[in-house]
Amino acid sequence: MSYRENERKKAIKIREELFRDPGNGIFFNKNRDFVLQDPALNLWAGIREDAIHYFEKNKISWWMGQDKNEPTGHLLSSQIACVNHLFFIRQRKDIASAILNRISNKIKEAVIVDDGFVEFEVIGKNNYLNEKKHTRGANCTSVDAVMVGKKENGSNVLILIEWKYTEEYRGENKYIPQRYNVYDKLMGDIESPITTGDFEALYYEPFYQLMRQTLLGWMMVKAKEYQCDEYLHLHIIPKQNIELRNRVTSPKLSGENMSEAWKSVLKEPERYLVISPDEFLSPVATCRDTRSILSYLQERYWK
Repeated sequence: MSYRENERKKAIKIREELFRDPGNGIFFNKNRDFVLQDPALNLWAGIREDAIHYFEKNKISWWMGQDKNEPTGHLLSSQIACVNHLFFIRQRKDIASAILNRISNKIKEAVIVDDGFVEFEVIGKNNYLNEKKHTRGANCTSVDAVMVGKKENGSNVLILIEWKYTEEYRGENKYIPQRYNVYDKLMGDIESPITTGDFEALYYEPFYQLMRQTLLGWMMVKAKEYQCDEYLHLHIIPKQNIELRNRVTSPKLSGENMSEAWKSVLKEPERYLVISPDEFLSPVATCRDTRSILSYLQERYWK
């Protein structure tokens, strides 16, 4: 049984106890048992109202929400998983700093990015990739979340966070003119963070997304966004999702797993890190007033 199917069954099993919702909400015009009737309940109660307000205030689209101002009721949404794991950190410098210090012991403390320590659905201040649209949460290159860490020497590091949950990908080639006319020129730049000359190899998910996010991080740092001099690219993937972690979908890339294959085309492979959600948040256990959120995440995602 795949990880996705396991998580779907688990979500249905804990649905009424954890969410107090009977399920059978609508998704793609059908009633489904893994979709909540009240989509707001998909967010942890401690962040629910603030998160919905944040997305509305910043004009960010929710993935597959029935209404543009409400989250999806789909229990396996990675966007929902990202918000549930990270939104509570926005007003907690102690937690944000502890997490970033674990990622790199060169990072001394977290830095405010918008009005908190985590910013969601980030696309950069300008349309650096020259895409047709530049809107948060839809139709252009974005990262699920961004944090910024200050190093001991005073310089800032941009932390790009891409959150995955039950995603898995097939070997579909997306190398078409509408795409390669946009990204190949950037990849071919002498300063590009990507080394391969076979650009078509990168037009298979998840490498296609990783490629675009890497270009975005490079350009954001080049523009000195958040006063950052460098970036780190984090791929948050559950350990059990081996369908994503272990599969190399591009026939032109080599490596024993997705991470190795992606690092093989980077000038600085140390800037890319795959880590599980529970490992990423492991420093939270030593911080005050976190028992409730950790209990929720454990019950819903980490068991």
